[in-house]
Amino acid sequence: MVDAIRLSGSADGLRFRDDTPHEEPAVTLDAFLGQSNATAVRIEAGDDARELLPYLDRIALVEVSFPKFRDGRGYSSGRVLREAGYTGELRAQGDVLLDQIPLMRRCGFDSFAPEAPVDIEALNAALAR
Repeated sequence: MVDAIRLSGSADGLRFRDDTPHEEPAVTLDAFLGQSNATAVRIEAGDDARELLPYLDRIALVEVSFPKFRDGRGYSSGRVLREAGYTGELRAQGDVLLDQIPLMRRCGFDSFAPEAPVDIEALNAALAR
């Protein structure tokens, strides 16, 4: 397992990937579907991740919004994308808590942009359990 590493340029971002972080800002799902050149897309709570399935081969980053820690819809979005074969960066963004990250990892998330700082040592200990 790859230990969590800080995202470049962010004190609070975490990655479990060895490749270079994708720096292009993510566009909304509606904006992505209306243009042909975006390689990063943001899925809001309530968006249907299945709309991205025909485009997975050209997307480098999917950022899934978690507006509240109680909102679990993003877990399903991550799982749908990974089961469909998406191999790019899958980032959970928003109200992401330390104890949720191991569960999000099981759903395929490999990058995190939490609103609050995360203690890396505590996270790696939680993931090792």
